[in-house]
Amino acid sequence: MSHIKNIIILIAEDDPDDCLMLEEAFSELNAECNLFFVNDGEELLQYLKGIKKYSDRERYPLPNIILLDLNMPKVDGREALKTIKNDENLRLYPVIVFTTSDAEGDIDCTYDSGVNCFIQKPNSFKELKVIVNRIFRYWFKVVTLPENSKS
Repeated sequence: MSHIKNIIILIAEDDPDDCLMLEEAFSELNAECNLFFVNDGEELLQYLKGIKKYSDRERYPLPNIILLDLNMPKVDGREALKTIKNDENLRLYPVIVFTTSDAEGDIDCTYDSGVNCFIQKPNSFKELKVIVNRIFRYWFKVVTLPENSKS
């Protein structure tokens, strides 16, 4: 079981409404974690590599897990995932695809690229809270995370 003192979840999501709902869902569940948001795959990679505005690790700590939308501007989630999983310094970070897509091609492609799980975004806030609770319990109460994703 993971015993992480300072849980950091990095969320790559370009829809401000989805970001707000995720923030609210984690808050309502009293999930003791810190959420950090990036708007696209390019920012996600900059954050993980600690470059440009993300170079200050006190302000932008490394995450324990990543929630990744697929359909984002600049670098989309598919390309960001491939880059993460092909980079020896990043590939151990657990990545959860969290997207509106239910396309078989997206599911197959992301698992082929090394995603840890694929979750389709729910249609209601009530369902979102259930999913967020399951994500939190599974990743921070059940599994043991790799050393590089522990704060």
